[in-house]
Amino acid sequence: MRIAEPLLEVRNLRVSFRTDKKHTFEALKGISFSLPQDGTVALVGESGSGKSVGSLAVMGLLPPETTIVHDGSSIRFDGRELLGLPVGERRRLCGKDIAMIFQEPMSSLNPVFTVGFQIGEVLRLHMGMDKRQARARTLELLEEVGIPDPATRIDAYPGQMSGGQQQRVMIAMAIACEPKLLIADEPTTALDVTIQKQIMELIARLQRQRRMAVLFITHDLGLVGEIADRVIVMRHGEVREEGDAAQVLGAPRDDYTRALLHCRPKLDERPLRLPVIDDYLAGRVREGIVLPQRARGYEPGGEDVLVVNNLAKHFDVREGLFGKRAFHAVKDVSFTLQRGKTLGVVGESGSGKTTVGLTLLRLHRATGGSALFEGRDLVTMSDRAFQACKPRIQIIFQNPYASLNPRFTVGQILLEPMRIHRIGASDAERVDHARQLLRRVGLPEQAFDRYPHEFSGGQRQRIAIARCLTMKPEILVCDESVSALDVSVQAQVLNLLQDLQDEYRMSYIFISHDLAVVKYISDRVMVMHHGSVVEMADSDELYRNPQHPYTRQLLAAIPRGSDPGLGLLKSIGWSGRLATVVKRAARRGQNAGKANVRGDFR
Repeated sequence: MRIAEPLLEVRNLRVSFRTDKKHTFEALKGISFSLPQDGTVALVGESGSGKSVGSLAVMGLLPPETTIVHDGSSIRFDGRELLGLPVGERRRLCGKDIAMIFQEPMSSLNPVFTVGFQIGEVLRLHMGMDKRQARARTLELLEEVGIPDPATRIDAYPGQMSGGQQQRVMIAMAIACEPKLLIADEPTTALDVTIQKQIMELIARLQRQRRMAVLFITHDLGLVGEIADRVIVMRHGEVREEGDAAQVLGAPRDDYTRALLHCRPKLDERPLRLPVIDDYLAGRVREGIVLPQRARGYEPGGEDVLVVNNLAKHFDVREGLFGKRAFHAVKDVSFTLQRGKTLGVVGESGSGKTTVGLTLLRLHRATGGSALFEGRDLVTMSDRAFQACKPRIQIIFQNPYASLNPRFTVGQILLEPMRIHRIGASDAERVDHARQLLRRVGLPEQAFDRYPHEFSGGQRQRIAIARCLTMKPEILVCDESVSALDVSVQAQVLNLLQDLQDEYRMSYIFISHDLAVVKYISDRVMVMHHGSVVEMADSDELYRNPQHPYTRQLLAAIPRGSDPGLGLLKSIGWSGRLATVVKRAARRGQNAGKANVRGDFR
C-alpha cells in the first residue's frame, strides 16, 4: 500500500541572518517536520524560538539580503521543492496555494484602501476575475467569515473595524483563492477570549469545509489543544519535542514543554510567585510540589485610595453629512480601589474598560460622575491642580513598541519625566535613580545607553514599568500590559508587579482580557459589558460563583485545550462528569453538543 506524500515536508532547515559584515545569527538549526493534507500542526514556543522564521521560510518572505539558507535544507510542498524556485513562480504558488494570516492585522492591511478593495485585489491577481466578479466574491467571503452587514462593511477602511473584524478580513483574504495550506501566525494574540474563540472556531470550520491543511503558530498551549492534531515544541531554533497533541499536552517528555505548560497562571491556584521557564529547567520547581499560596480579596475597613461614582464618557460620532450622535463608551461606572490592592477590569473589546482607565488619567475628559483621589475630584479639578496629581497616577500601555520614543535612549526615557516634575535635586541624582530602577526591573545597567528597538517585547515592557516608577506613583493603571507576552516573560512581569506592590503598597487597576491572569493578580474583579458594570466581586468568589450570564459567557470562552480549562470547570462548580463531557465535546469540535451541555447547566 502506497503511503500518501505529506502536503508540506520540511527537512533539516537551517536559516541564519547576517547581523553585520562579520557575524551571523543561526535562527533555525536543522528543524524537520511534515504536515499531512487536511491536518493541523502547531508550532509552539517563546519569542525567538524560530517558529515564525520557519513559516516565513515556507512563504519565501525572509529578506534575501540578510538571510542565509544553508545547503542541505529542504522545503517541499505538494511534491515540489520550494527552495531555489524562481521568484515569480514562488509568488504565484504562495499567493494561491499557500496563504498566511499574520499576527497583527493593522500591520498587514493597508489603512488607505477599503477592505473590499484589498480582498478583491487578491482575486484579480491570482484568480483572473474582473472588478464585478471580484466584488461579488468578496461579499461572499465576508459573509463566510462572519463579518456583520457585509454589503456595508465591504467599503469600510481597516481603521473603522474592531480587532476581531480586522482579523476576519485577513482570514477572508487568505482563503480567497482556496489554498491547500493555511499558515496562521499568532492569529488571536491580544484578542479578547470571546473573539479568540470565534476566530478559532472559524478557522476550524473553514478547514473542514475546504479540506485545508493548517500550520498554526502560537505560544498559547490552551489554544493548541483545541485545534491541533500534532504539536511541535521549539526553543532556540531547535525542535525540543514533537508528537500527538494529546500526548504532548497530557504527558510531555521534555522539561521545556512541561515548563511551558506550568508557568502560565492557573484558575485553581495562586502561588506567591509564578514559576518561570528557568525555574523548571534548573530544578527549582518540580511538578507535583505545592507552592506557597497568596490570599486575595479586599480588606474590610481598608483604606480607599480612589472612589469612583457614576463615571461616564461619551464620544460624538459623525452620522450622515452634517449629523452626529453620542456614543456612550462608559455608563455610570462606580467602584473603590483600596491602597495596596488590585482591581481587575475584564470585558470584551469595546466594553469600555480601557476608556475607564484613560478617563481617570484625564487622557479622555469625563462627561459625568466623579473620581475622588484623597478627597479631591479628578474629573472637575483644573488642569493646574491635576498637574500635581499626574506623578501619583501612572499608566502602563498595552503596546511598549508604540509607547516608547524610538529616538530616545532608555536613559533619556527615564530621565525626561523626572526633569519635567522636578524629581531629584540634580541630574546626577536622577541618573543614579534611573540606574537603580533598571536594576529593580531586572535589566542590566548597560541598558541605560541603548535604544528601545534593541530590546525584546518583554524587556520594553520592563522599561515602561521603570518609567512609571520614576514618578513613585500610588496608583498604576495596567492596560493590557502583559497580553501579547510569552508565558514565561508574562510570568516575570507579573512577579515584578507583585514585588513592587508588596514593597511600595501601590494600587493597581489591571485591565485585561486574559481571565487567568486577572484571577491571579486581582483582589477584586469588575466585569464590564457595553460600557456598564455588570458584576463585581472578590476574585475567588466571582470565578467560583459567577452571577451574571455575561460573566459566565466570558469564563466559558477560556481555551480548554490544556489543564487550565479543566481547572476552570471545577472552579465554577461544574461536576467532574460534566467537565469530562464538555472536554470531550470540545475535543470533537461538536458545537451543538457543547450548546446542549451549557443549556443543561443553566
